[in-house]
Amino acid sequence: MSRLVLLRHGQSLWNRERRFTGWTDIDLSFQGIEEARDAGRIMKGAGITIDVAYTSLLKRAVRTMWIVLGEMDLTRIPVIKSWRLNERAYGDFEGRSLDEAEELYGAEQVRRWRKGFLHRFPAPSSESLKDVQERLLPLWQGQIAADLKKGRGVLVVSHGNTIRALVKHIEEISDQNIEELEVHTASPILYELDGRLKLMKRIDL
Repeated sequence: MSRLVLLRHGQSLWNRERRFTGWTDIDLSFQGIEEARDAGRIMKGAGITIDVAYTSLLKRAVRTMWIVLGEMDLTRIPVIKSWRLNERAYGDFEGRSLDEAEELYGAEQVRRWRKGFLHRFPAPSSESLKDVQERLLPLWQGQIAADLKKGRGVLVVSHGNTIRALVKHIEEISDQNIEELEVHTASPILYELDGRLKLMKRIDL
């Protein structure tokens, strides 16, 4: 059996302001720092062992990872950073407020762009959730899966949409049902996987 923990970063400054963040390198808010500390304490209290950690190149995820590993006394384990774990790109929407977008385009249309699997925002260089999954899967298949198959406990600290893409793959969620999935900040998801990395159990810590 392999154990994998997926964790969205703590609240960022732009999460707090309800702004589209994407690849913009925004730091954690004070609340986000506290959320990361709580996540680390919860994982340590649950007796979770982590042997290797993966994170994106963006500081809100990197900082969350180090806070969590600090709380767990695991700051010496190997850490792998990859752009493939970066948040979904929103193009020109990055920095714009959610409220502004809903006022301009309508709440339902914005919901479809945000939550749908195939939809992209109407902006150059924006990504759909499908695009995120396609850039993410080579890292999953090439490195993360190899660590899991060796019996290593793996922590992935990333972003809301990246985690949604991973959850969709692991749980084999349909393109339609993925629209309903919410990933909350700094809320650890523990997976127990069999030798073929098929889902055995999910535990929301």
